[in-house]
Amino acid sequence: MNKTALNKLISGRNTAQKVVMRAKIVLAQQAGHSKVKMSKDLKVSRPTIDVWLKRYKEQGVAGLLKDATRPGRKPQIDAVKEKQIVEATLQTTPKGATHWSNRTMAEQQGVSKMTIQRIWKKYNLKPHLVKGFKVSKDKKFIEKVTDIVGLYMNPPPKALVFSVDEKSQTQALD
Repeated sequence: MNKTALNKLISGRNTAQKVVMRAKIVLAQQAGHSKVKMSKDLKVSRPTIDVWLKRYKEQGVAGLLKDATRPGRKPQIDAVKEKQIVEATLQTTPKGATHWSNRTMAEQQGVSKMTIQRIWKKYNLKPHLVKGFKVSKDKKFIEKVTDIVGLYMNPPPKALVFSVDEKSQTQALD
């Protein structure tokens, strides 16, 4: 059962050590070793052995080559709060200033400045660029951007997306 491929992984000069360990687990199981013996000899936990034997059973040698994807960190703020921050950036200005800084916006919204930076980067907002930044007064700006970007990033099957603009950017915003 793929002993040749497993031995090739173990003896390969460029094989990652975690992959070598996974291949050793499978070979030890094929040789008839108990999980207790494998755990002791290979210095890995029983749950680790169970994970990689299961993965090998389901996917074969390919299942040993890469880690499973993980869900990642859950967002700290919800879409409603994010929308409020974007709208405040686009439609308001702080007292005594011409534009928002990430610190003043963070203080006003009750979030960290890094949260503001991430949101501004996500929407490519640069309120500090006075000459290059046009503020859209559209109340449905977020929904429109989301729809348009969604079409470009994930178009429906067999669809073409065209962009037609009859005015220059400056004229359209004015």
